[in-house]
Amino acid sequence: MNVQPFLFGSGWIEVKDGNPTARDLFTRHYSNQYGRRGRRQPKLIIGPGFKLVLISVDGGAVCAWRKEKHRADGQQGVECCIFRREQGDVASQLLKDAMRLAWDRWPNSRLFTFVDPREVAPTMRAGRPTWGHCFYQAGWRFAGISKKRLHILECLPEMAGGTA
Repeated sequence: MNVQPFLFGSGWIEVKDGNPTARDLFTRHYSNQYGRRGRRQPKLIIGPGFKLVLISVDGGAVCAWRKEKHRADGQQGVECCIFRREQGDVASQLLKDAMRLAWDRWPNSRLFTFVDPREVAPTMRAGRPTWGHCFYQAGWRFAGISKKRLHILECLPEMAGGTA
C-alpha cells in the first residue's frame, strides 16, 4: 500500500486525481479493468467531469465523486465512481462523511452509484441478498438496474436525514 505519512487528523482529505494513494487503492477495486486486461494503469483514475477525490487520513480508503454535464446513460446527479475501504472506520460512516463533502461541493444533488452483483459478494439483509451493503447502511436505496445489469443505488439529501 502506498501510504503518505504526512497525513494527520481524522476523516477525509481531498486530493487530486492521480494521487498515488488513491491510485493504489483503486488498483484493487473490482471495477478497475486495467489490471484484468494486463494494461498499464493510467495516471488519472477518475473519468471526465467535475471531480472530488478523497482519501482517508490513514490511507486505508478512497472515495471519488464525479459530476458530468451530459451522461450517455441518462443518470442525473453526482456519481460515486469509486468507494473502497481496506482499513479504518466503519465503511458506512466513512461513506456518510464523504456524502457530506459531496453535498458541500454540489448542494442538494442526487448521489448515485453502480454496483456489479457479479463482482460484489452479497450481504444478507432481512433474509434477502443485497449488494453494496455499506451504501444501504448510509441511507441509500435501490433505484433500478442499468443496461449492463448493474444495480443503481441512489441517495437524495432528504433521505440522509438532512446531512446535505
